[in-house]
Amino acid sequence: MAATLKDATAIVGIGQTPFARHLPESEKELACRAVLAALADAGIAPSEVDAFASYTMEETDEVEVAKSIGAGDVTFFSKVGYGGGGSCATVAHLAAAVATGQATVGVAWRSRKRGSGPRPWTSTAVQLPTPGQWTRPFGLLRPADEIAMLARRYMHEYGATRDHLFNVAMACRNRANENPAAIMYDRPLTREMYMTSRMISEPLCLFDNCLETDGALACVIVSAERARDCRQRPVYVHSVAQGLPAQHHGMVNYWNDDPLTGPAWTAARHLWKHADFGPQDIDVAQIYDAFTPLILLSLEGYGFCARGEGAAYTEGGALETGGRLPLNTGGGGLSEAYVHGFNLINEGVKQLRGSSTAQVPGAATCLVTAGEGVPTSALLLRA
Repeated sequence: MAATLKDATAIVGIGQTPFARHLPESEKELACRAVLAALADAGIAPSEVDAFASYTMEETDEVEVAKSIGAGDVTFFSKVGYGGGGSCATVAHLAAAVATGQATVGVAWRSRKRGSGPRPWTSTAVQLPTPGQWTRPFGLLRPADEIAMLARRYMHEYGATRDHLFNVAMACRNRANENPAAIMYDRPLTREMYMTSRMISEPLCLFDNCLETDGALACVIVSAERARDCRQRPVYVHSVAQGLPAQHHGMVNYWNDDPLTGPAWTAARHLWKHADFGPQDIDVAQIYDAFTPLILLSLEGYGFCARGEGAAYTEGGALETGGRLPLNTGGGGLSEAYVHGFNLINEGVKQLRGSSTAQVPGAATCLVTAGEGVPTSALLLRA
């Protein structure tokens, strides 16, 4: 039994469907297509799959996927909560299962019809979970409203401006303009467009918010030993972490002494503790970008800069190709597709394989993060 998860497993297959505002297929069909594409990419038969991991918000369960793709006996399955916070944890759970002998071939996936389907917060039956009782009656109805509160607080404390948020939106859009699979592939963004766009929840404008997307993605995890014989170049799972800080209260973080020190800080401490390298050694990052301010908070939480320096870090093209931290090189949730962050995992794999549409030369290390503001997770991948 492995004493550590460090480099014990690898991602050997990735797959995805097209992304669009509306796709005709059901979420189940999209899920199965993505899973089968990932297995084909790895050169592994569906009958060899014996482990699954997805999100609690996933509408298609492992029973349906297993039957539909023709999986064999399944010996491990799990689901991770908190929407976008669960993306990297699905890989982490499978890595742990494979490394400890509970399974041999794991598949993680996410399938959504967010573009053509309903928004999660529109269901009146679940309008007031316990945290929502302290926010929704007072007008914080959507995630955008809650993150807008944190963004305003951050601007007040550290002097960040909308120009800094634009730097994030622009970096993601520039990479999407290089990615034919991205929804915003043929739609450039300018500063004037950004500054004159309609407000969604001040200070967040249209381009500070992620896309609404139909689509699905999946990846395949096996042991490092088996990975050497798979079809694709292995991408090793070097370190994994989940993060739920003390007295956490959802996106607004009301109960914390410091609402701007979110789950990223908790996850990062664990992530780096089990790694052979640090933030200064990361060649490319895929940081969860449901909203532009989350990038500033994550840059600080994961140690790329000091507290309060996240906004300034984005200046001078730092997040662009050739900058000190190329970011979300497929376009991210802001400009490629919003599928609860799973596209960030697959893009990280592409970078370390050398097959990204915005390839960082010689990329050998990649940080992938899940949603900041909610209980989160993160991965360190290496070539």
